[in-house]
Amino acid sequence: MDVLIVGAGPTGLALGIDLARRGVEALVVERADRLFPGSRGKGLQPRTQEVFHDLGVLEAIRAAGGPYPAQVIWKEGERVGEQQVFERFEPDEGTPWTEPWMVAQWRTQEVLHARLTELGGRVAFGREVVAVDQDASGVTARLGDGTTLRARHLVAADGGRSVIREALGVAMSGDTVDPAPNLVADIRLRGLDRDHWHMFPHDDGSGVALCPLAGTDNFQLQARRADGIAPDLSLEGIRALVATYTHLGAEAVTELRWASDFRPRTGLADRFRAGRVLLAGDAAHIHSPAGGQGLNTSVQDAYNLGWKLGAVLRGAAPESLLDTYEEERRAVAAEMLDLSTAVHRGEVRRGRATVQLALEYRTSSLSEENRAHPGEVRAGDRAPDGTVNGARLFDAFRGPHWTLLGATAPRAGAGLRVLPAAPASYGPGVYLIRPDGYVGWAGDTTEGLAEYATRTGAFAPTA
Repeated sequence: MDVLIVGAGPTGLALGIDLARRGVEALVVERADRLFPGSRGKGLQPRTQEVFHDLGVLEAIRAAGGPYPAQVIWKEGERVGEQQVFERFEPDEGTPWTEPWMVAQWRTQEVLHARLTELGGRVAFGREVVAVDQDASGVTARLGDGTTLRARHLVAADGGRSVIREALGVAMSGDTVDPAPNLVADIRLRGLDRDHWHMFPHDDGSGVALCPLAGTDNFQLQARRADGIAPDLSLEGIRALVATYTHLGAEAVTELRWASDFRPRTGLADRFRAGRVLLAGDAAHIHSPAGGQGLNTSVQDAYNLGWKLGAVLRGAAPESLLDTYEEERRAVAAEMLDLSTAVHRGEVRRGRATVQLALEYRTSSLSEENRAHPGEVRAGDRAPDGTVNGARLFDAFRGPHWTLLGATAPRAGAGLRVLPAAPASYGPGVYLIRPDGYVGWAGDTTEGLAEYATRTGAFAPTA
């Protein structure tokens, strides 16, 4: 096969979708017997919603969730305050989605899995990779049952405790964000309205939060214990926690669906590529849950990597194109780790800083800005939405192809869509938009564009 993806979380599933629509032969393997059952990563940032629009799942994702409710603060059984979770700003033509969308992680994964299956992709459950070996032509993955799988490339999307990362000897450095034990659980609950995210803080820094999970009848419970005692993850333990920190009785918790404990920390792998093995998602970077950066950064790893693997595997671009995955995504991950830690510590408010719309690759070797007087949108920037001759750009971008704005195609092909102009908001010039929605090349004319296309695989058929 072409690509073996280890891990059927949001990262692995999103990459599987992107490769499937490119005609790349890929298999996702997952050591568990089913998809992850918890709500952990419940916030989808606007940039991730744009990614999901391109991957063909946004409508289902929006239907599966809802907007975040306001937080209400409780003290001794009384409501003492209310606040919005996010700084809000209005959408415009270039930015159609500006609010994070709440979807329980298990629902996000169900939607992604359904789309992967629709495209002919597959997840093999109950298949644990325990070791990997690689040579000049491919990677051999050894499974727990003694069998092996062979692929030209392997992507480790197997989580923060990545077996593959450790097997490769790739170090991960990081810090403890909060030494206190934390807990997250999905429960059914009586006695609280579902119009608010209910906060029960204590003066010692401990507390409980109960958030109604949009699109479900569950609440997500988040708890922090300042006493250092590891939380009890049983139903009885969850009931005792709720009874201790809220005005509700233990019997208000009617069911425990899933629970996990953790101590918030950060981690960044020293490398995102080791030969024919690439690290993505939590295998490459671990975030504090504050600010909703982890899952979103992970999905965008997959989105960055998919088109590059496709171009290399079909011979449209040199193997060195894969080096730009680490070049671009490791820098972004480091930035997002700093951001999520700052949000956790209350130094940065959720809002414009956390929606990931301003992320860019201006310093990347794949970003070529050739105009004498660039406008607001430059090579390396996210390509905004807009309208050209009645065509919406995000719809024109949708698919595994490149998009050329403002010029006649130097070479026609299934891998390129051409629009005669760019929106006025882009400024004057010619723009080549990458398959992942970033401006790869910009110039006053098409001079130099052919050379760029050769080294990136632009214009080549996608399948």
